[in-house]
Amino acid sequence: MIPLFKVHLPPKDELMPALEQVLYSGYITQGPKVDRFEQKLSRVLKNRYVLAVNSGTSALQLALRLSNVRGRDVVTTPMTCSATVLPVLAEGATPVWADIDPDSGNLDPADVERKITPDTGAILAVHWGGQPCNMGWLSQIARDHNIPLIVDAAHALGASWNGEPVGSTDSGADFTCFSLQAIKHITTGDGGILTVKREADYERGKRLRWFGLDRTANSGDARVDNDISEWGYKFHMNDIAATIGLAQLPYLTGILNMQRLNAAIFVEALFLLPNVRRQKYLLGTVGAWWLYTVLLDSSAERDAFMQFMLSHGVQVSRVHSRLDRLSAFSGFSKGDLPGVSSFFERECAIPVHWGLSLEEVNQIISLVLEFCEAK
Repeated sequence: MIPLFKVHLPPKDELMPALEQVLYSGYITQGPKVDRFEQKLSRVLKNRYVLAVNSGTSALQLALRLSNVRGRDVVTTPMTCSATVLPVLAEGATPVWADIDPDSGNLDPADVERKITPDTGAILAVHWGGQPCNMGWLSQIARDHNIPLIVDAAHALGASWNGEPVGSTDSGADFTCFSLQAIKHITTGDGGILTVKREADYERGKRLRWFGLDRTANSGDARVDNDISEWGYKFHMNDIAATIGLAQLPYLTGILNMQRLNAAIFVEALFLLPNVRRQKYLLGTVGAWWLYTVLLDSSAERDAFMQFMLSHGVQVSRVHSRLDRLSAFSGFSKGDLPGVSSFFERECAIPVHWGLSLEEVNQIISLVLEFCEAK
């Protein structure tokens, strides 16, 4: 079976000595390795305000807390992982579903604006599959209504919008959240990254990710002598995860290049197919291609395609359900979401990861063509 995802880890002779040094150093929680990882990420993401945390979900919850959404609405998409919107509930806010572009899977800015009211506390967008949303339009809406724009970029490490890396100070978002979970572009075992635009949010975020304590305070006994002015979480990254991250970063460009190359081969080979079309992406963007999403003509066609590919040894998946149909989010649905319905009924992801051989890429192409010819 050709897998949909493949975990990337550096060679043992690079990773294990560094890990062993940290494991037996006597200091394995948040420390100098986390600091160094954040510094290197700052250069990659063109943002000096980088916070390493223990998961992408924690990054999202921290962004929502910094946005002060408690008791307010968060306009977001139901076409995403549950980990995107469960933090909205955890922060005591209410998700308000906006529609999406049925051909891209990303938020429809026009519908986002329609859903904003005086009770709206933030917009929460998702870069589906690693293809950036319309950040120009979304950020303008956020500015017009004086609310923060949070971006779930779990799929989009390394993507860019108008030449700016997703997560940079000039990317259009107030807060950008990345995942370093097992099957993402690079992994730290588990982990996440939060980038912010303003220094005040950065300083507050540093405290909130570790109980509300200021770890940099000049005190002889930090846990005892430092005051906690605002309660926080245990969201910090540890030096073990950061050590893995430091070993992974040199490989990020190569991973992205391989996934983009595979995607480019798919685009060229499958471009003219009438009944298996790729996800739409915007001009001026460079995708991270965590997913290569194809769109079939109907849910029946999609199911037939999935069964065909799986029976021929290629793992495919719809990846995420639509959240507005899950019990945890019952009571939040108001009105139809035709774009969500269309996308959800037709979408399916095929393998595009860095570990595919050219033979496997050609095998996937041949199978897609065979399915189309049979139709």
